[in-house]
Amino acid sequence: MTPGINEGADRTTQERMVPVAGFSWTRFMAVLKKEFIQTKRDVPSVIMAVVMPVVMLLLFGYAVNTDVDHIPMVVWDQSMTADSREVVQALRNSTYLDPDQYVQGYGEIEDAMNSAKARAALIIPPDYGKAIQGGDTATLQVFVDGADPTTARAALSAVQAVGTERAWQLQSERMNLQGLGGAIGRPIEVETRVWYNPEMKSTLFNIPALIGLILQNVIALLTAFSLVREKERGTMEQLVVTPIRPVELLLGKLVPFVGIGFVAFAVALLMAIFWFDVVPQGSWVLLILLSILFLVTILAIGLLISTIASTQIQAMQMTVLLVLPSILLSGFIFPRETMPLFLQALGGMIPLTYYITIMRGIFLKGVGLEYLWQDTLILLVFLVGILTLAMKKFKKNLD
Repeated sequence: MTPGINEGADRTTQERMVPVAGFSWTRFMAVLKKEFIQTKRDVPSVIMAVVMPVVMLLLFGYAVNTDVDHIPMVVWDQSMTADSREVVQALRNSTYLDPDQYVQGYGEIEDAMNSAKARAALIIPPDYGKAIQGGDTATLQVFVDGADPTTARAALSAVQAVGTERAWQLQSERMNLQGLGGAIGRPIEVETRVWYNPEMKSTLFNIPALIGLILQNVIALLTAFSLVREKERGTMEQLVVTPIRPVELLLGKLVPFVGIGFVAFAVALLMAIFWFDVVPQGSWVLLILLSILFLVTILAIGLLISTIASTQIQAMQMTVLLVLPSILLSGFIFPRETMPLFLQALGGMIPLTYYITIMRGIFLKGVGLEYLWQDTLILLVFLVGILTLAMKKFKKNLD
């Protein structure tokens, strides 16, 4: 070989290995142009990067509301006098409670509390008006749903405040009539009782919902990556040329994750029972069956994401877009009743919203399907709709 050629080749190799000194605007502009082209091609990521901050700001701004008011309340007015109506009106004027539903017995109160149509109940005894007019002590009974400690504390505070204010007014009137020398007892006594969670422990409220939130986040992310990995590895084309049908491929992808999800649910349930001492009060069979229904629904959502996303990064971004609204709008932390109506409607489009109601109903209240059938039916509708949409989207991608 010619020495001159070898020397030239060695010199070229050495030049490539040595870093180029100084900043080159040409090289910089070349890299910048390449990145702009790649970004332009990745339209979904750009849209999510721009839209997500706006969406999150709106959600956090409106949904994060620690002020609890307009708590639904049922009233059993056995007195039916002007004095009893004044108490109900005073509670309504406080804006913390909405005593708009009237019942005729303890059975109806229990039904309203179990179905979450009411979070508090006021019982006015038959002799209430007579006791007020006769200068005796009148007693009011108040039941509060302790499943949500935040709402329960707000309801108790509102009832006690209204009762104290009304008692003070009556006491002032009696003192004016009898004079300061008369012995005047307390006009109104408010007896309160907390149902389902008497000690108002936050763990009893949080743990059942946390199980659903964790299952959603983990399982949705795992499933969302399933088809996307096939696309990125180039194995999707191999599956396309096989005789396998889209429904067979999707269900084949779905079933293994059902097993993984059930194992994750079992581990979370055992931790809730033996570590946090949160034990289901209702049917274990119903709890397991409805949890499987929720798991399959979340897996269907993950499959739908995987049919839409082109890369694993896009799949992760879409999953995060599902996770954050779920925390805020599902009732996991903040009562949905305090949110604006459009956010309540948006939360109604999240399957976790209904599963949290199911979990808290079974864990805390021990209720059965007679109170949870609506949430169960909605989860079934979600499952059928999302799975059908995922199959259509996947078939369209194949075509």
